[in-house]
Amino acid sequence: MPSEDYSSDARIGSYRQQESRFAGSSSHDWKAGVQARSTAPIGAPKKPSSGGLAGIIAGESSICTVALGSGLNYRGYNVVDLAREATFEEVVHLLLMGELPTQEQLTALKQKLCDARQLPPQVLAVLKLIPKEAHPMDVLRTTCSVLGTLEPETAPSVQQVEIALRLIGGFAGALNYWYHFSNSGKEISLQSNPEDSVAVNFLKLLHGDPEFKPHPVVAKTLDTSLILYAEHDFNASTFACRVTAGTRSDLYSCICSGIGTLKGPLHGGANEAALEMLMPLRSVDKAKRRLEEAFSRRELVMGFGHRMYKNGDPRAPLMRGLAEALAKAKLPHSDPIMVQVGAFMEEEMLKRKKMHPNVDFSAAIAYKQCGVPMAFFTPLFAIARTAGWAAHVFEQRAVNRLIRPASLYVGPAPRPYLPRERRVPSAKL
Repeated sequence: MPSEDYSSDARIGSYRQQESRFAGSSSHDWKAGVQARSTAPIGAPKKPSSGGLAGIIAGESSICTVALGSGLNYRGYNVVDLAREATFEEVVHLLLMGELPTQEQLTALKQKLCDARQLPPQVLAVLKLIPKEAHPMDVLRTTCSVLGTLEPETAPSVQQVEIALRLIGGFAGALNYWYHFSNSGKEISLQSNPEDSVAVNFLKLLHGDPEFKPHPVVAKTLDTSLILYAEHDFNASTFACRVTAGTRSDLYSCICSGIGTLKGPLHGGANEAALEMLMPLRSVDKAKRRLEEAFSRRELVMGFGHRMYKNGDPRAPLMRGLAEALAKAKLPHSDPIMVQVGAFMEEEMLKRKKMHPNVDFSAAIAYKQCGVPMAFFTPLFAIARTAGWAAHVFEQRAVNRLIRPASLYVGPAPRPYLPRERRVPSAKL
């Protein structure tokens, strides 16, 4: 069987012939030849128009549209409507199964999520070994890997939905079990009620009390954020999941790819960075000075602008409204000053820089008022996005083809091998 990097032996021969043409030529000629090859009609790679594959269509999907028409849609449903009317559990069903659930289907899904919250003793034993200094995203990744060894995916067409629900339901327990044990030695109970939403269950686990009753505004805020973070087309972590799925790897490995990618600060962590910026700004005057400094130094202001939304992130107003509601509720973590400062910064950024806030800016203010530790912001994102990741894995599997793009070579021209005594010293390792 020929290599999957090429379509036929003839294609390999064609490449070898072109390489021989450039042997012995100058670096300029070599690079010019590579550029010529990149536009050849035999299907060789074309140079991307910009870095990061921006604007490159990498595949087809029926799951999500971003920045088209009404802004953001999940399987045809506007995300604003879903956030206002649906629950995260309904959105999980929509993403995984393609349609919103009936009441009977929703009840069954909630029961499966409840069952998934109980973790095997082997997982709990591993969680106890993870130091408190560990990154919480590493806790999720480790949980996913261990579950993959204990409950392997051997029949994807039968197991994939159950495994997705297992991870969506189990991640909150793993994260909070590690958090409490590593900080205080407390082993919290993972017992839950099928009527508890993913958001409510997370809050009960965070407080280490199965009888804890979160304030309705806090529960609604967390549930809405999960909906808004659940899916976003071919973002970096989702594409990583699809690349892994394209190799016919198991679902656990695909989700680990997503977690590892989301951990990177250029993808996840924007809401954490926004809160770090906001925390010391305890007045509008301080916020004004901070913006002036950023403008004069041409620094980025965290939480503003979005690669996909030039006219504003449609998710941001929803989270802003919830942040304002939390401030008015006068809860233990309510912070009307931060809400006021955030509103001022939004006005100034739009007026001075024509930049809109993204969902992460308001989510940071909202999460802080919900009492969620800042280190948990990105893991919450991951719990929500697991639904979207899994949906993309299912879709990739249904029409699978190995994802293997080409690169445009810009390295040295072909050169002869030199014995060690004739080599010039290079840069140190």
